[in-house]
Amino acid sequence: MKRIFAMLLSLLMTAALLTACGGQAGLQDGYYTAQMSQFSHGWKEYITILVKGGSIISVEYNAENASGFIKSWDNAYMQNMLHSNGTYPNEYTRYYAGQLLEGQGEGVIDAISGATSSHSTFQMLAQAVLEQARKGDSSIVTVEAAH
Repeated sequence: MKRIFAMLLSLLMTAALLTACGGQAGLQDGYYTAQMSQFSHGWKEYITILVKGGSIISVEYNAENASGFIKSWDNAYMQNMLHSNGTYPNEYTRYYAGQLLEGQGEGVIDAISGATSSHSTFQMLAQAVLEQARKGDSSIVTVEAAH
């Protein structure tokens, strides 16, 4: 009887330890941000994630100009991009963020036609922000654009 009790206790402790370690990717709870080092076409892209219980529960992907104005709020930019590219910032930023949230950093992020440059940037930023979350480092990480 003592042996069965010891085995059950051991199994419960192992399960509790695995649960406490967090989600699939070993992410530590907190807010994490990655941003590009340079402005591109007047915008600097960034990702902020919130990890709770070892899982990503919130993802914000956007860009801001030098004055801090958010790209997806720029209606004139949206109209121009929609007519020339078939998509716009408020659409593709939510789509990419949603895929990261759904896949918890483990899945493939599909590109949207007309926003492939932002897709490449998003992937670099996502990789950097996930690395920060694995380390538990909440400082803002700056990502250099690939040349």
